[in-house]
Amino acid sequence: MDVVIRLENLSKSFGDACVLSHVSRDFEAGKIHGIVGNNGSGKTVMMKCICGFLQPTEGRVWVNYKQVGKDVDFPPDMGIIIETPGFLPNLSGRKNLELLAALQKKIGVETIRKTLIRVGLDPDMKKPVSKYSLGMRQRLGIAQAIMEEPSLLILDEPFNGLDRTGTAQMRQLIRELREQGRTILLASHNQADIDELCDTVCEMDAGVMTMIRQTRITGTQEDHQE
Repeated sequence: MDVVIRLENLSKSFGDACVLSHVSRDFEAGKIHGIVGNNGSGKTVMMKCICGFLQPTEGRVWVNYKQVGKDVDFPPDMGIIIETPGFLPNLSGRKNLELLAALQKKIGVETIRKTLIRVGLDPDMKKPVSKYSLGMRQRLGIAQAIMEEPSLLILDEPFNGLDRTGTAQMRQLIRELREQGRTILLASHNQADIDELCDTVCEMDAGVMTMIRQTRITGTQEDHQE
C-alpha cells in the first residue's frame, strides 16, 4: 500500500481544550478519503496539522514519507482549500492566480486560463474578486488548489456556496482528478458528496477518528466496516 499521509497518535490542544485526541490513520495514494463530522469535531484542525499550518501537541504527521514540522515545514506538491480562500479583493480572479503562480513558477498564464475554464470561470473576466458571488469565490479557490497539478489535495468543504449545477460540475472534476492518480482528502457536511465520491470514509467526533467505510459504494450496496 502506497501511503501518502500517515498520522501517528496525533493530538492537538488549545489551552485546556483537546481538539484532536490520539488520531492514527494511513491514507492511501490515488483515492478520495472522506472525513465527516459536525462543526468543532476536529476535521479542520487535523487538515491544518497535515498542511503544516498548525503544530501538533503530540504525535507526528508524515506526508510522502517526510515528517511535517521536521523534514518539511509545509509539504510540497499539495493543493489546499481550508476555510474561506483568501484573495486580493481589488484584483480579478486570473490576476490573483497569476500572483500565486509566480511564487513557485511552475505554471504560466495559459495553464491558469485553462484551469479557470475547467472550474467554470471566464479567464477574461475583469470583475474584481470583491464583486464575486460566494460560488464564484469557491470556484476560484478550487482553481487555486488544482492549477499546479499537485499530487495531493486537501479540500475542506469545497462545495460551499455552489448551487446544484456547480456542485455537480465540481464533483465530476474531483472524479477526474482521482482518475488522474491524485490523492484527495475531502471534508464535507453533505452526505451525498461523501457517498458519491469517496473511497474511504472516517468520522471525526470530539477529536476522535472512527473508520466508517473502507471501500467505495457501488450501486446501492455499501460495504461498512465497524
